[in-house]
Amino acid sequence: MKQYVFVIILTATITFALSWGVWRLSLRYKLYAGIRERDVHKTPTPRLGGIAMFLGVAAAFLVSGQHPFFSLIWSQPERIWALLGATLLIVVVGVADDLWDLDWMIKLGAQFLAAGIIAWFGKLQILSLPIGGIAVVSGWVSFTLTVFAIVVVMNAVNFIDGLDGLVAGVCLIANGVFFAYSYLLVRDTGASTYFNLASFIAAVLIGACIGFLPMNWSPAKLFMGDSGALMLGLLMATSAIAITGQLQPSMIDPDEFGRSQLLGAFIPILLPIVVVLLPLLDFGLAVVRRVSKGKSPFSPDRKHLHHRMLDMGHTDRDAVIIFYAWTTVVSLAFLLMYVGTQSDWPGEYLLGVVFGVVGIAACLVLTFLPSRRRSALPAPPHVLEDAR
Repeated sequence: MKQYVFVIILTATITFALSWGVWRLSLRYKLYAGIRERDVHKTPTPRLGGIAMFLGVAAAFLVSGQHPFFSLIWSQPERIWALLGATLLIVVVGVADDLWDLDWMIKLGAQFLAAGIIAWFGKLQILSLPIGGIAVVSGWVSFTLTVFAIVVVMNAVNFIDGLDGLVAGVCLIANGVFFAYSYLLVRDTGASTYFNLASFIAAVLIGACIGFLPMNWSPAKLFMGDSGALMLGLLMATSAIAITGQLQPSMIDPDEFGRSQLLGAFIPILLPIVVVLLPLLDFGLAVVRRVSKGKSPFSPDRKHLHHRMLDMGHTDRDAVIIFYAWTTVVSLAFLLMYVGTQSDWPGEYLLGVVFGVVGIAACLVLTFLPSRRRSALPAPPHVLEDAR
């Protein structure tokens, strides 16, 4: 565990230092786009935080290659280089979009290319679905399913990038829960070592979010932009595929894998989805909303979930904290249910159910009771990063 702590601290330190440097350079050389019609903030703010986050992530991967504890992931170096190459591609395209506002078709094409690099050259594909022991046909079916899964998660994370600190905080919580899940899952499936690529990626992302959040907290000095949000989505999807999609059906037999046949069979695939449930929900609603109006699913509007929270009367910080609460409650509830399925007492998973019910009820109250601190004044300059 101390090796993972080292990775988190290293990534956080590098990301924070570079975020400050990117911010200063962006202001000095005016490396930021002008205010767009759909933007709410009135002061031009750099959107290049994704560069600092990527460099922090890349540094953690490169340093891991020099540590014997992490030799397992470097036993297949082509997988790591494919992952870093795909991430670099996404960051470069994201930076170009943050500066010059690229056409959505170009961005989408780059996303499919990056996902294809991971699936084809990195050989990270969904080989099986832990639902009653269903194996995915290898070849193009597995490749296509993997690519679409990565692209969907990338856009889902990018779509909620609208409030100061929202994406960084939500992804910090989500990756924290997923790290615990992947660590326990490897242990429960009888692996010889607790180290795995999924846990390593989650630890790296935890560090990147911790390092970036101080610069992004309201009022934000620096936005992560498309480069940062798409990178987070790409790596989160890859980490889920690296562990869940590689499980063999024989490893997840409900009678052996968990005390509850239903939970034992479904949780391994549900929890990776649950940790990005809010981004996926917002993404799905946005696509349906825009397509029903005859628009592109990637055309920007101001009807995302975080926008609706502001319209209900919540301040930007209150809305962000409520999103944090939803992410924490839902993901932790499933994690507790998973832990319960491994207990000697079959009913212990009910602790997660109770926690989830109580937590969701509390979140609903917070969501539908707007903050009493609501002000009649216009939104502060940095309320919104980008009304996608």
